[in-house]
Amino acid sequence: MKRLLKVLWLTTMGVLLLAGLAAGEVKLIKGQTLYVPSYTSFMGGGAGSHAFEAKPTIFIHNTDQNNPINIVRIDFYDTDGKLVEKYLQQPRKLNANAATRINIKELIKGEEGSGAHLIIQWQAENKVVEPLVQTWFVGAVGTRGYSYTSPARIIQEDAN
Repeated sequence: MKRLLKVLWLTTMGVLLLAGLAAGEVKLIKGQTLYVPSYTSFMGGGAGSHAFEAKPTIFIHNTDQNNPINIVRIDFYDTDGKLVEKYLQQPRKLNANAATRINIKELIKGEEGSGAHLIIQWQAENKVVEPLVQTWFVGAVGTRGYSYTSPARIIQEDAN
């Protein structure tokens, strides 16, 4: 019985430890520059490939419960890295626990849209929990709809 209790205790502690590691550590930072996939088309269909259009919508969630963040740059680029549109004329404040979305206005068709992306930059006065930034894609071919998501990738970080 004592051995069984010891095994159960060790198993429970192991599961709790792994759950803690899986959740990850909360990172506090003052800003980031993010690469956000925003494909407006993609190729599919094998040998007779066909271009499918996708409507990307980017969501930015300020996950910090106490501090605002300022979004200072949202620039949309095509596959070749050519600037298509600047979405911000001035910084936009995103309050604690607030969210916003960006709808891509100009869908780029064919190959030029298959690598389209946004560069988003945000800053904060205090160290904050990093925001959640995702792209949701929706589209349809005939009577079939499709949707998928893609996370942002950090390309620069201000930890000070």
